[in-house]
Amino acid sequence: MSDLDPYNHVNNGAQCNYFDMGRSRYFEHVFQAKIDWLTFKYVLVHVDLDFRHPVLFHDPIVCESRVLEIGNSSFKMEQCLKDAETGEVKTLCHAVVVYFNRETNKSERIPDADREKMMQD
Repeated sequence: MSDLDPYNHVNNGAQCNYFDMGRSRYFEHVFQAKIDWLTFKYVLVHVDLDFRHPVLFHDPIVCESRVLEIGNSSFKMEQCLKDAETGEVKTLCHAVVVYFNRETNKSERIPDADREKMMQD
């Protein structure tokens, strides 16, 4: 699979990778640490993408990420791929992320310290 289609558009699947990197950077920013993915307790459980405008190969794209709502064991996140020069939203992403215990394979309550850090950002 190529990252580009015949029209020089960035493939939708490649854009999913941009959102993954954006979420990773968000977590590193909020928690002020590099993520150890073998022990990190947050997992993506839902993603919904709205492709508004094509992303072209040479477009200067940025990924903005923010938490919209925090529940007991999950939170809703909004992300967008924007043209860094014009501010045009190219792709909008809504995601649900769950605090997950890998040993029990069950969700758990988001720790208060994590909740506070996300609310301050």
